[in-house]
Amino acid sequence: MTKDNLLKLIAESGYNIGYGAKKHLATYDMVEKIPGWIGFISLVVGIYALLIPDLAQNTISAAFIVIGIASLFINFYADAKDKYQVAGSALTDKFHELRILYQTVKSANTGDDLTQYTEDLKRIQKEVFSLRINKQIFLSDWYAHYKFFWQSQTGWMDEQLNFSLLRDKWPLSFTIIVLLIAVSLICKATLLLIHLIHFC
Repeated sequence: MTKDNLLKLIAESGYNIGYGAKKHLATYDMVEKIPGWIGFISLVVGIYALLIPDLAQNTISAAFIVIGIASLFINFYADAKDKYQVAGSALTDKFHELRILYQTVKSANTGDDLTQYTEDLKRIQKEVFSLRINKQIFLSDWYAHYKFFWQSQTGWMDEQLNFSLLRDKWPLSFTIIVLLIAVSLICKATLLLIHLIHFC
């Protein structure tokens, strides 16, 4: 295996493991924090609904009922939330091992024997399989993208993988939803404009 090939393999593993670590930690954060935020916001809106009649409308009340039901689903993860934190931290350790391995291989001479580094990569990959938890909470992908690309140092992987904004740094589902909303707004604006022109 060539040095360049090994560097690319390490970077790919770094992406998979680092993103996986952030996904576990995102699930932990969401289970830990969202129910408290939902309760706080519901309380604030409930208090202000006493002063502002528009906040007491059925649509707003229905929205908060739906949000309350969503928090019940979040609570299904509550018993296992510490496992997500432990797994996320362990995966983060493996991510840092890969970063060190990447820099070590990068500084190696072209003719050096890379067998030991290849074995180290295989060992780290094997250890990761026993750490991960397959079931993650809804929208943890979106939060994990934020945590991975905007809060972490990913430059060493970017040297090999050349991350792009739309393909890598934004979740595909988020991009599709934004595009659908934009198309919907454009269609509504166009229909409104046609209606106004016809009315005039």
